[in-house]
Amino acid sequence: MPPKGKKDQGKGKSGEEERDEPLQAVILADPFETRFSPFTLEHPRCLLPLANTPLIEYTFEFLANAGVEEVFVYCGAHRDQVEDYIRASKWSAKSSPFSRLELIQSTSYSIGDAMRDLDSRSLLVGDFLLVYGDVVSNLPLESALTAHRARRAKDKNAIMTMVLREAGATHRTKARETSPVFVIDPQKDRCLNFEQMPNRDQTHYLSIDPELLSTHQELEIRQDLIDCGIDICTPDVLALWSDNFDFQAPRKGFLHSVLKDYELNGKTFHTHIIADHYAARVRNLHAYDSVSKDIVARWAYPLCPDSNLVQGQSYRLQKGNVYKEEGVILARDCVIGSKTVVGRGTSIGQQSVITNSIIGRNCQIGRNVKIDGAYIWDYASIGDGSTVTKAIIANEASIGRRCTVEAGALISYGVSIGEGMTIRGSHRITRTKRRREQGEDIVRGDPDPAIVGQNGDGFEFQDSDLDEDDELVDNLVSEGPIYNLSNESISTLNSDSEAPTDFQLPQRHDRSATSSFLSVGSADSQHAANFDHDASSSIYDSLVDGTESANIQLELTALRMSTNASDHQVRRAVVSSFVKRITQLTKAGEPLKAAVAQVFGLHKELVERCIFDKTSVLKSDQVDFLLLLQADLCHKENGDAILLSVATKLVELDALEELGVLQWWEDGKSSENEDLELVRAKTGSLVEFLRLESEEEESGSGSEEDADE
Repeated sequence: MPPKGKKDQGKGKSGEEERDEPLQAVILADPFETRFSPFTLEHPRCLLPLANTPLIEYTFEFLANAGVEEVFVYCGAHRDQVEDYIRASKWSAKSSPFSRLELIQSTSYSIGDAMRDLDSRSLLVGDFLLVYGDVVSNLPLESALTAHRARRAKDKNAIMTMVLREAGATHRTKARETSPVFVIDPQKDRCLNFEQMPNRDQTHYLSIDPELLSTHQELEIRQDLIDCGIDICTPDVLALWSDNFDFQAPRKGFLHSVLKDYELNGKTFHTHIIADHYAARVRNLHAYDSVSKDIVARWAYPLCPDSNLVQGQSYRLQKGNVYKEEGVILARDCVIGSKTVVGRGTSIGQQSVITNSIIGRNCQIGRNVKIDGAYIWDYASIGDGSTVTKAIIANEASIGRRCTVEAGALISYGVSIGEGMTIRGSHRITRTKRRREQGEDIVRGDPDPAIVGQNGDGFEFQDSDLDEDDELVDNLVSEGPIYNLSNESISTLNSDSEAPTDFQLPQRHDRSATSSFLSVGSADSQHAANFDHDASSSIYDSLVDGTESANIQLELTALRMSTNASDHQVRRAVVSSFVKRITQLTKAGEPLKAAVAQVFGLHKELVERCIFDKTSVLKSDQVDFLLLLQADLCHKENGDAILLSVATKLVELDALEELGVLQWWEDGKSSENEDLELVRAKTGSLVEFLRLESEEEESGSGSEEDADE
């Protein structure tokens, strides 16, 4: 008896054959863009490292999980490097999930040319996935494939399903320079119109055919979607590309035009919108930074460093989302802050601070180096006393001593920067350049001492062959505009039409932040929101381990720098971790006074380093510290006794001043509810003692003045 799925398709042999066809996929390893120049002058984009793993590995993992059996990798530049890598990878081994893995090379210079070339080769016999070589996704694709096949069985004109991801209007993985707008029939999940803002006329107005308004009862205009770069296609898609040689770009060319000409071709495009799981494209430098942060923060789990996707990797997860391979060499007093990855064979010198960064293998980081939000690729070196902020340093590049690499800078393969140089954020420095003569693509250029120093090697990269989409330059620290549509930005194609013109934008309700994609705002705001948990956990673990105060302070400073946390957040982290440790000690049988002395006595410095009002009349920092302590102890067992003991100890240590305690007691916030009143009651005796002492000092000083007169 045939399987039920086949029986439901009918008795025709063609239906069974279609069901038996292997699921195929095409990877566009080269998107024919210049956005990652100058790195892509020497190496293919799909092999650039993302969290120390080549980009194409994430795409292969996604396709393997989707049940793909045959993969065609469409190569452009540097085909030999891609071929060598894939042949040596696990995807070419006998245990590979792919029964067929084939590389395709052509002379195409656009995606449109590549699609037409694929159509002429007749390799794709049924439904296939079309993805880019920079897709990062943990999405199970079964539901999207099932919905596509069901539509296809009912209507042969339903030729493509686009996988889109809900992400809000300002998510960090969304493009900054452009914004895709989809007009969708929610009843059929059909895409009716597509525009990329700004549109071809460089305006932000969305034009909708009046007929769409009159023939569809409900329309959704979606600007909150990320295009994941994952399409489920039929061979008819390739045929449409071949019929229209003007099509070059997949969305603003092919999709936009075919939707506009629906009356001529009759083909329909559909959407599969996901609200959970992770899916994104590393389409530019801004996305490179955003997706890297998501991987390190484990939003894309199991696509994270400690999954060790590549053979030979040995990353292990440590507290604070720190990942280190075996064989890392660290100086005793260097600091590895949260959300940092360090590869095998890398050495980091004394007093260096690494935060929120990804360091490759066999890198040499000198002494007193500060690296924040940066990407240092394999075999790179950073000289003593240098600072690197939100920049990319490629393989075998060398930064001299006492250099400053500003946010946004790109330093390509083998570049050498002389001592004491400052590399501006707008600089893209390389040792190679394009040359079209005599069949050569790239050649070595002469060093520019003004850029790289007298002993440096490299020059400023200049490329007039930029993409059409790169009119607004994208970089690691891009703060470009996010384009949003208002009701005034929507018009009909014909203002004289009788169709309604007062079409209203649907009101999107706020969604709960169940994943990275549903969060809004910048990466920095997200990191600051996580500071309380990370810092408190880190301090508490250090207290339990008996770590010295100086080392705890170094790690806390590094974490604060990487998240842009406030002084108030630092005080709150110190308070919560100290109270947690005291509570743990007392439950283990330690007397309260001894527990307080052990925690605050040994680590007085941590309290003093978050209070900056000793020379001020108003003790706002000390008041804030005591209010945080009071609030933390409100609902803890013996909270009133702990508060009295801690406040007394801090006064004895001169970490808090008498005036600070008195101002806290008189502050209305310390008694604004019954719980706060109860927990501070016992501390009233200390306050009364301090008040009397203060009065005696004032009267004493007054008597001395009288005697002097």
